[in-house]
Amino acid sequence: MTQAIAPPNLSNNAPEDKLLWTSADLELLPENGNRYEIINGELYVTRAPHNKHQKTCGRFFTVLDIWSVATKLGEAEIGAGVVFGDNDDVIPDVVWLSNERHAALIDDSGHFRGAPDLVIEVLSAGTENEKRDREVKLKLYSSRGILEYWIADWRNKQVQVYRRENGILKLEMTLFVSDTLTSPLLPDFSCPLVQIFE
Repeated sequence: MTQAIAPPNLSNNAPEDKLLWTSADLELLPENGNRYEIINGELYVTRAPHNKHQKTCGRFFTVLDIWSVATKLGEAEIGAGVVFGDNDDVIPDVVWLSNERHAALIDDSGHFRGAPDLVIEVLSAGTENEKRDREVKLKLYSSRGILEYWIADWRNKQVQVYRRENGILKLEMTLFVSDTLTSPLLPDFSCPLVQIFE
């Protein structure tokens, strides 16, 4: 379940539509197991996800990590902070970065200050959560230069693959449990989706 929260330090003179959350505001939030993300200055709070959501994230990370170690072409990360700007601070489920991007974008706190090559979001239950991943994050990732975006649905055992075309992310294909996932970003990477969704 996602919940929106009003920004801190509200002044009576500022119109509500001008009040934006920033990365600095995240420091004020409690350490209570919730996940906090800011997109376009709006705070999204998500509770701990379903076990199968986490298992799906882990499996995507594992196959990407094994491929990355074997090829030495980049790094897979799970639950990494990605800060695009003061009003866009998110935690994708899994990301993959080429060695060049990884070295250029990682900061001293272990967050990435810019666009990974690939982002994977695993859908959580609820209309608001799905809308965030399918619409809000798709727009964010498209505008910020992500090259490929995979939206995984563990309930329906499918993956929507978005690829950058003419400067924006467009739906390239929808893959099902009997299909094999490949990517032009990842030479010779091949993952039967039954491996992810079994």
